[in-house]
This record gives sequence, C-alpha cells and structure tokens, in this order.
Amino acid sequence: MKSAFNRSVFALAAILVVAVASQATAQQKPLKKYESGTKEFWTHPPDDWFLGDENEAQRGLAPPSGPPTGASEAELAAMMKKIKLPAGFKIEVYASGVLAARQMAWGDKGTLFVGSFGLGNVYAITESGGKKTVKTVIKGLRMPTGLAFRDGALYVIDVDKLIKYENAEASLDNLGAGKVVYDDMPPYMAHGWKYIAVDKDGWFYLPFGPPFNIGLPPTSVSQIRRVDPKTGNAELVALGVRNSVGGDVDPRSGKYWFTENARDWMSDDMPSDKLNMISKMGEHFGYPYCHQGDLPDPKFAMGHKCSEFTPPVLKLGAHVAPLGMKFYTGDQFPAEYKNNIFIAEHGSWNRHKYQGARIKRVIVGADGKNAKQEIFASGWLEGDQGYLGRPADILLGKDGSMFVADDWAGAIYRISYSKK
Repeated sequence: MKSAFNRSVFALAAILVVAVASQATAQQKPLKKYESGTKEFWTHPPDDWFLGDENEAQRGLAPPSGPPTGASEAELAAMMKKIKLPAGFKIEVYASGVLAARQMAWGDKGTLFVGSFGLGNVYAITESGGKKTVKTVIKGLRMPTGLAFRDGALYVIDVDKLIKYENAEASLDNLGAGKVVYDDMPPYMAHGWKYIAVDKDGWFYLPFGPPFNIGLPPTSVSQIRRVDPKTGNAELVALGVRNSVGGDVDPRSGKYWFTENARDWMSDDMPSDKLNMISKMGEHFGYPYCHQGDLPDPKFAMGHKCSEFTPPVLKLGAHVAPLGMKFYTGDQFPAEYKNNIFIAEHGSWNRHKYQGARIKRVIVGADGKNAKQEIFASGWLEGDQGYLGRPADILLGKDGSMFVADDWAGAIYRISYSKK
C-alpha cells in the first residue's frame, strides 16, 4: 500500500508532466501570421490583427487588459503615493470612473471632455461646490479617442467621421447626433483611432495610421492631414507616419510636432518610438521603409536609404508607446519648464520587460536641435509587467497645472507645483 507521501510525490510528478507538455504544445504552435496587405484585411481585420507578425524571439507577447471597472478609490490613493515627481510637484486624483480615458479638452465654461478607447464613450466632467461629476454624454461611437473644443462646439473623431456637437456645454444632457463636418477618411478600425491638435487658425491636425503593424500602406493613410472643420477643406502635410496618437502646435513657431509609435515584432529593443517635427509641407518620416531615422526595415526597405527621409527630433525608446503630448505654456511650473514638451508614455506590450507608463519631459528649441529628455513622472509600472496605470494624454489647466488621463486606471490626475 502506497503511503500518503508517495501519493503526493506521484501527483506532483503528474502535474509537472502536464505542465511541461502544455508548455511544449504552446511552443509547437505556429507563429501568428496574417496576410495584411489586402483590402479584405483592412476592412475586416481579425480581432488579433496586431499579432500577425509574431516572431520566435517575442512569441506569445500580447497587449495586457486593464481592470474593466478601472481602479478603486483606495487603489488610486495608494497609487498616488508611489508616483515619483521632481521636488515641489505633487499629484492628486482629479476624477475617477473615467473608463478607458484618452484625449481631453476643456470647454469654455470649465467642463473637461474626455474621449475613450474601445468603449465608444465621451465623458464630461463638471464641478459644483467642490464636487466633481463624471457623466457619459455620448455613447455608441466606434473609437472616439480624439476630441477638441472650439468656439463653443465639441468635435469628436469616430474613426472615419469628424462630428461637431454645437453648444456642447449647455447641452450635456442631450448632445444629439451631431453634424459630420469631415468624412474623407478610410473606415479602417486598425490604427483608425485618432488625436486632434488645433492650430491658431482653428484647423485640426489629424493623423491617419496604417491598418496593420507593418506593410505598404493604402495611399489614404500613414499620413497627417490639416483639416478645416468649418469648410471640410484639407491638405496633406506629412507622409510616412506609422501610428501617431499625440501632437501639439509649437507656440514659438506654429509648427506641428507629434509622437509616433514604431512598428512591433522586430525585437524587444528596436525600433525606437519617436518625437517628430514637421518643418515643411509633404515631408516623409520613413514608414514603412525606415524606422527611428536610421534603421532600414528588414523586409520593406526595398532599396530605400534612411537618408531619404526626415529623421526624428528624438528617439524616445523601444515600445514606450508615446501618446498625448503638450508644450508647457503655463506659468505655474518653474521658468525652466516653459515651452518644454510633456509626453504621456502609455507603456509597452511588445516587449518582455515593459518600459514607459510615465511622463517624459523634453527640452528642445524651436529648431528641433539638441533635444534632451528626462523622466518627469513615474511609478505607474512595477516589476517587469505590472501596470498600476498607463498615462494616455496630457492637458494644461488655466492655472498652469497639468492634467493626465490614464486609460488603465480610468482616472484623471492633476499635477501642480508649489515652492513651499
């Protein structure tokens, strides 16, 4: 008769055999591969389209899922204690329950409008008597990550439609269907989410990502356009752009700067994501031929040299996923922060050890030369892959403080400075 000890040993051995067999089976699975260079793929991409270029070295990597209900009040309070900032700065939760929060925009009367990723919602955050209320004012859109507020109207991008909601702050309980003011945009969902930057003339800079990770893009995408929401007129200002979900107009020069997410499935450490500046109409920033300004694509370079294309102002690092960015134009922060760029780095997924999930500060002149970068705020990432939050956008308040949208925790933070 077998002893209990022996039975335990045999049971443990059986478990180990099953575990090893399962791991071996997983390794035997073919690498995920899709033929993404077809219109059928662009218009009807599989749910896991972003995995279609999987390589052996990065086998099994996939985007992590955040908590569906966001972070709790207790979790947010604990998180705020872990965020590292320069001396004199502090961070606090401005609003919670803003699920999948992406781009933010202020209304004229102080309403904070917030887009979302994946949920189809647009939120309005209002304050009365010191109490903030988060209200879902638009539902059912496809990917309303990008929005702007101009002349009393709220503008929202719904993948292939720019929709205008008149008199928005006075109509929060019933914004209606809105009016489509620009729709010369492809319907591709993959990288179809967008970001809006408004220039001094009231025109919108809109990025158009390719409907896959890497490949020769349809001629209507991998570009940045400048659109007049009043007339629907548009001009093409940049080509060779992969996935840009952040940008701002330089208050010193009027030029458009933008963040760009480089391709996946090359390696953990290449290529670097980028910060770019458009210095002249029609510049080509390299995609898909060249990455990070100096790295030809192993398949799609096709004889092109990186010297043919506009290099980045700054390499931000591999898979840091830079999203929303803003020039600091306020007066609350110390004088040396004036006209610096602040970038929300969403953080990695196509990397074994994640990096990003922080706010980067970039010190650079209007000419884009001699750019320097440093970490301004961090602490949203613990260990190799432990996200507490993922910064997605940055917006300045009227008092010069900084607001940060976090689509992982479903929250908006406020960062302020005091000499005391």
